Amino acid sequence: MTIEEQIEQTLDKIRPFIRRDGGDVKFLRFDNGVVYVSMIGACQGCSLIDTTLTQGIEVILMEEVPGVLGVRLENDPSLY
Repeated sequence: MTIEEQIEQTLDKIRPFIRRDGGDVKFLRFDNGVVYVSMIGACQGCSLIDTTLTQGIEVILMEEVPGVLGVRLENDPSLY
């Protein structure tokens, strides 16, 4: 299984919690240990987005996927 597949699999575990609040997370790419994601739906512009990224998504990905060193938000204009 590739690291990208591991990231997607782990994000699939997290998504139900994010979707409960009307949002979602989209995996964009993995580059030099950093996972780039876009937050969509209700997550877009939410005041808790930094907490969701650093204390939620980033912690879980770093624990479950070897090689992940961090998570960064990247806006993907094609999603809007």
